[in-house]
Amino acid sequence: MLKRTHTCGELRAKDIGKEVVLNGWVSSARDHGGLVFVNIRDRYGVTQTVFDPANSPKLMEAAKSLRSEDVVAVKGKLRARPGSQINKDMPTGETELLAGGFELLNRAEVPPFEVVDDTNASEELRLKYRYLDLRRPHLQNILALRHKAADIVRGYLSRHNFLEVETPVLTKSTPEGARDYLVPSRISKGKFYALPQSPQLFKQLLMVAGFDRYFQIVKCFRDEDLRADRQPEFTQIDIETSFLDREDIYNIMEGLVCELWKNAAGVELKRPFDRLAYSEAIERYGSDRPDRRIPWELQDATAVFKGSGFKAFAGVVESGGIIKAINIKNRADKFSRKDLDAAGEFVKSYGAKGVASLKGIEKFLSDKEKAELKTKLDIKENDLILLIGDKLKVVNDSLGSLRVELGRKFEAFDNKKIDILWVTDFPLMEYDEKEKRHMSLHHPFTSPNPDDLKLLETEPAKARALAYDIVVNGSEIGGGSIRIHNREIQQKIFDLLKISREEAKKRFGFLLEALTYGAPPHGGIAFGFDRIVMLLAGTENIRDVIAFPKTTSASCLMTEAPSDVDPVQLKELGIKIS
Repeated sequence: MLKRTHTCGELRAKDIGKEVVLNGWVSSARDHGGLVFVNIRDRYGVTQTVFDPANSPKLMEAAKSLRSEDVVAVKGKLRARPGSQINKDMPTGETELLAGGFELLNRAEVPPFEVVDDTNASEELRLKYRYLDLRRPHLQNILALRHKAADIVRGYLSRHNFLEVETPVLTKSTPEGARDYLVPSRISKGKFYALPQSPQLFKQLLMVAGFDRYFQIVKCFRDEDLRADRQPEFTQIDIETSFLDREDIYNIMEGLVCELWKNAAGVELKRPFDRLAYSEAIERYGSDRPDRRIPWELQDATAVFKGSGFKAFAGVVESGGIIKAINIKNRADKFSRKDLDAAGEFVKSYGAKGVASLKGIEKFLSDKEKAELKTKLDIKENDLILLIGDKLKVVNDSLGSLRVELGRKFEAFDNKKIDILWVTDFPLMEYDEKEKRHMSLHHPFTSPNPDDLKLLETEPAKARALAYDIVVNGSEIGGGSIRIHNREIQQKIFDLLKISREEAKKRFGFLLEALTYGAPPHGGIAFGFDRIVMLLAGTENIRDVIAFPKTTSASCLMTEAPSDVDPVQLKELGIKIS
């Protein structure tokens, strides 16, 4: 085989005159009668080769049979393209390879879609033939960016004395959050391992073991409903530290994020990052991952509608609900009745009954109410006022999500802007009406704020956690907390969550025991690596940044997983399918 001397993306004018061998795939072949032009592609780029009968009639005839995705090796001398034929859109566009030798390394069948960036093939077809889809330069560039980002992470954390330590993939099921993926044991029939949702317990044990700065770029698994930015198996940058407080963690992690954006995307981020308390984020944006590039904020108009002539909202206030509004400045003329109906349907998925526009309800309002709203909401000519009235959580969830939906629809912000902030002071727990018990907002190992320890006895839902999320353009890229390192406090939290002593020992006994052997103060964070790469690459589909992703039904169209297994395998595991 002719072995390559150069890649298809590196040849430039300075290389003219060199004897060159290229290996790659046929990107395109064009027979111009007297000459055959073949573009050869590898992951580094594309080079044009020329088959000229004056140089070799035999090679010319062989080249005429080439078709897209054939694997070839071409040997020849690099020459300058004539001035009129220089392709300024190709890095190699000043040169071309005059073929003097050629090998067909493998013939390709006609592919099910054209392997080009602007393909119109469906995502389902591309996922079925993912190995072909991955030949497209766009996806190859994203995976190269992913590699670069991982390299930056490892370099930065290593310079800050973090050690990368691997933790088990087959572990114990400790369900508290999303559902586990379970793996049956052949040796211990009827018992199961779980695939880790995160290495949370192991990284805390590493702190007890004295590894004061740990990290891992690690695969995690959660059996949850999927969406554009979720996968059943995903990658975390998992980090834990000892003897550091929140301020120390903010400082080190801001440095990591800044280095990622600078070296992977060429963007300088300003430090320190803004901080926003959870309560304020919910009040102003209806979300704990606010996209502050969108200029409209949620405003409470509950007082205006107390005893109002608009009975629907007056009834909400009377029953203890709230009314909130957003003022979409100077866009009323761009919002049709059809758009309002669509907005009403959109918010129903968040539990709201619908959306009201001020224009639609003002006939029910008194002059005083109109004046109060005008002042409170800063209403000017052509402003669009949208309101939702319901229970507190429903209003914040629905109007907050609608704000983002309409912000994107109206292109109300600069896509090039990077809005990054810490959201802090999360509630430690919240009461679940369905379960009739308190539930951890993050996980049960999160430390309560020392200032709120007394609230655990009286109003635990009001206690704040030493927890924090980092948010970029409305997407949570990481979250963490200071952990509980005292067994008594950990047991107190389990009691509040109605995890019995017996159940706590069964599920977390090894951790509780470890806390009695000199556990240091510790805390950490986990970044969603896939989401970070999405943001760096400027894509909104998480499948673009994963080599072999799953669909939204958690299946692989290429391998047809999940699939049936042989009955013999099930028998060995002691499992029957009902």
